[in-house]
Amino acid sequence: MGNQKNAAVNGLNAAHTGCGLWLMGCAMMVLAMAVIGAITRLTESGLSITEWRPLIGALPPLNEAQWAHVFDLYRQTPEYLHKNKGMSLEDFQYIFFWEWFHRLWGRLIGLAFALPLIWFAVKRRIPAGYGWRFFGFLILGGLQGAMGWYMVQSGLVDRPAVSHYRLAAHLGLAFLIYALLFRTALDFIALPASLAPHRAEKSDKTTRVLGLVCLALLANTVIWGAFTAGLDAGLIYNSFPLMGGRFFPHDAGFLSPFWMNFVESHAGVQFAHRWLAMTTAAFILAYAWRVRFAALGVMVVVQAGLGIATLLSHVQIGLAAAHQAGAFILLSLLIIAIMKARV
Repeated sequence: MGNQKNAAVNGLNAAHTGCGLWLMGCAMMVLAMAVIGAITRLTESGLSITEWRPLIGALPPLNEAQWAHVFDLYRQTPEYLHKNKGMSLEDFQYIFFWEWFHRLWGRLIGLAFALPLIWFAVKRRIPAGYGWRFFGFLILGGLQGAMGWYMVQSGLVDRPAVSHYRLAAHLGLAFLIYALLFRTALDFIALPASLAPHRAEKSDKTTRVLGLVCLALLANTVIWGAFTAGLDAGLIYNSFPLMGGRFFPHDAGFLSPFWMNFVESHAGVQFAHRWLAMTTAAFILAYAWRVRFAALGVMVVVQAGLGIATLLSHVQIGLAAAHQAGAFILLSLLIIAIMKARV
């Protein structure tokens, strides 16, 4: 009887560990997807595929006729007509690759999540209380694919660029999915002793509220980062901390009402992003010190440095991609820190 009970407990522990590794693997794939998405955007590849074919679209063109067809579709888009007229097939194939790879990676994430979920369900290995949560993750993944296509559509009609609002929604949803996967995975995975959650030295209400404020600030900074990317606002005022020799850019107040500058004006959006980032960094540094979590403090300094370096470099692709990855790593450490401060 005792042996049977031990075997059942060991089987349950193995299932929990398996769930944790599966979810953490999916989270890491989402992080990689964010980096691939950043490169796709930075190479201006996102509008190269003008159709959404979730199933048969997994294969790239395989012969000259297929390449001629997809290139002909692209040559009818505003991006080709207004920005890339005369582009060679070889150049088109380069931008096509990044958008195709971005979509392929999204499909792989779907399979990496759905197939193990089916296996866990059939084997009745889904931990109690997590079934609906896992199903919700699957729904969010489908919504993310639809949001990606909705974003692309905005750049295929009148202007050769996607809506920065839709881009922000797409990135924000990826941020949310990553956070949920990562946080749920931590329910089943034992972290190294240096990172393992434990009762913080100061685990009072103020500390817990500060952690949530940091999380909200980070999310808003990411949204304004997407606004900045969508408007190519990082290509102006490539200095720090001043913008054109001034704290507040001189051309950020031409829209009416004034607040529209912070969501529509290139200068105003960049101003909002850079000072949201600095405010977020200050709050997270204070929180890292309060919960005695050095890794979080180091990472927020690194992330701020990557952001400034990206700006000064006129948005060099490698730095910009690293900056996007840094936001997800910072989110991971912040989630762990909030767990460390729990009662």
